[in-house]
Amino acid sequence: MDRVQKLLSNYGYCSRRRAEELIEQGKVKVNNKTVSLGDKATEKDEISVEGVVVSKPKKIYLAFNKPIGCVTALRDAQYPTIMKYIRIKERVFPVGRLDYNTSGLLILTNDGDFANHIMHPRYKINKTYCVELSKPIQDSDIKKIERGVVLEDGRTSPAQINKISKNKVEINIHEGRNRIVRRIFKSLKYGVKSLERVAIGNLRLGNLEPKKYRELSDKEQKNIIS
Repeated sequence: MDRVQKLLSNYGYCSRRRAEELIEQGKVKVNNKTVSLGDKATEKDEISVEGVVVSKPKKIYLAFNKPIGCVTALRDAQYPTIMKYIRIKERVFPVGRLDYNTSGLLILTNDGDFANHIMHPRYKINKTYCVELSKPIQDSDIKKIERGVVLEDGRTSPAQINKISKNKVEINIHEGRNRIVRRIFKSLKYGVKSLERVAIGNLRLGNLEPKKYRELSDKEQKNIIS
């Protein structure tokens, strides 16, 4: 169950703050009963605002190839956002984030449970990144990363490294700490020339072009969280 204001926001009816205002004004009902702030409901319940039933949106699951030069946000006062490229009427949000100078696979959805399953550390959904380094990587440093390295906010979990060339690797991790891949290599005195996420769980970026997106199949949705 979720708070009614969260459901209204998830359905794209209004912001969560506006939903709270409507609830406080006595304009929101669940199954024809007026609710108070803090009351909960499920997606099976009928929610109405001022007598009009709020329709539940179609669940959307998108794979997007984020380019460099935009931020993972719905809106930003300073930088272009990923929403510059997403042209659908449904309200979706990004699952996790890629920073301004990182490209690659990003999932967008309006399914909060699906998003939580991907992001929550408990489920250990792996993310795979292709990293081009400023100098050839040493085998001894690969072993350190595979064991876990100490950062300012704690030791990293063991990662898997696949060496592609002398200065390019794929790293497979499940942690979602801020800029963790860049910080791992920085701790071992490597600069990161380029960073691209190529997979989330069993879902790979494949031949999806930069700035483009596509819907995930039912099989892909199930496989990514299995």
